[in-house]
Amino acid sequence: MATGTIRYWAAAKAAAGLHEEPYDAVTLADAVSAALARDGRGEEFRRVVGRSSFLVDGDPVGTRPHASVALPEGGVVEVLPPFAGG
Repeated sequence: MATGTIRYWAAAKAAAGLHEEPYDAVTLADAVSAALARDGRGEEFRRVVGRSSFLVDGDPVGTRPHASVALPEGGVVEVLPPFAGG
């Protein structure tokens, strides 16, 4: 089990109601599941996170299954919602 920080950006930050929170998880899937299960998290948070991209210590997760992405001790998971514009 690793501990670290989840950082939310833009719409993910608004939906979460905070900029960052700790994780205590083995994989990215575990950390995301725990974040989704926290009290007060509504459907908007679930929708935004479901459409977001993730970085783990600055490295893009891409299309890898979240259950296969091991989280490091002291790591940072960044939740990046889709950006509008062009």
